[in-house]
Amino acid sequence: MHESVHAESLWLTMDDGAEVYVRVWEPAARAAADSSDDAPAPPAAAGGPRAVLQLAHGMTEHSGRYDDFARFLAGRGFAVVGNDHRGHGHTGERADSMGYLADQDGFERLVDDLRAVHEWACRRWPGAPRFLMGHSMGSFLVRRYIQRYGDTVAGVIIMGTAGNPGLPGKIGRRLARLEMRRRGPRHPSMLLTSLVFGGYNKKIRSPKTAFDWLSRDAEAVKAYVADPWCGFVPSAGFYFDLLTGLLLIHDEREIARIPKDLPMLFLSGDADPVTGYGKGVERVIAQYERHGLRRMTSILYKDARHELLNELNKEEVYGDILKWLENTQAGILRNLSK
Repeated sequence: MHESVHAESLWLTMDDGAEVYVRVWEPAARAAADSSDDAPAPPAAAGGPRAVLQLAHGMTEHSGRYDDFARFLAGRGFAVVGNDHRGHGHTGERADSMGYLADQDGFERLVDDLRAVHEWACRRWPGAPRFLMGHSMGSFLVRRYIQRYGDTVAGVIIMGTAGNPGLPGKIGRRLARLEMRRRGPRHPSMLLTSLVFGGYNKKIRSPKTAFDWLSRDAEAVKAYVADPWCGFVPSAGFYFDLLTGLLLIHDEREIARIPKDLPMLFLSGDADPVTGYGKGVERVIAQYERHGLRRMTSILYKDARHELLNELNKEEVYGDILKWLENTQAGILRNLSK
């Protein structure tokens, strides 16, 4: 029997003054009296959530697109929290900075924001195991998060991630810097957008939109195209920050900082161009294995495209995530009882 779900939203102020929009989903019967830091939910043993999953959405989208998935988990006893990144959704709209992250160290600022939301979640649901999940650009942020704060989470889910961009990434970063100098860091960059996304539909026969590579579900793609907060053209500064972060998360010295015993679930589709049709994920796992990371599980979905949570087989993906969360949580409880 599934539980009814309580959903709410709030604003958090970051240490640099930026305001970040946060969505919360939790079992209604277990919800805190209110959303203030002074009113935490009870621990799981006393009726609180089984665990907390924090979401990091992808580029040119927003956390509201995860509502169905979040309600699925909340209906099964989990609390879910996710913020709109800077330059995206409500956060970007309030700051009048859609497609632009920050004046300096934008990628790291997004990771700092995840950390701030994590700390809020610790106060809201004390004692509950905390997991972190990222899709696409969000997966890059999660991979950076565990380089910096890997000991603060019970496990991570890395979905639709990419391998090392290597020389093309370095060239793209140089182009972004040139675009910033030529037109300003906030100027939307059609050049870089074309270079990054231009070939993503090439394996799709007779695509109906520029975003068919996202999903085989035509209705999901239609909803993405119709959403004014999706598919916009990011700034040159955004691409500079993104490529800076993408190169950083593949740095061997930074990977060495990830806790060796951290449970990790990799999810990807073999028809996803972002992951190199699954090959990029294999390279990431191989790199992590060279650093002694062993608690990694990988699922590759046949014919699935980039947005697994909006795919034709999304119920299968939902179920696999739930099973992994439950199994990982059970392992934590077993270790605590020893």
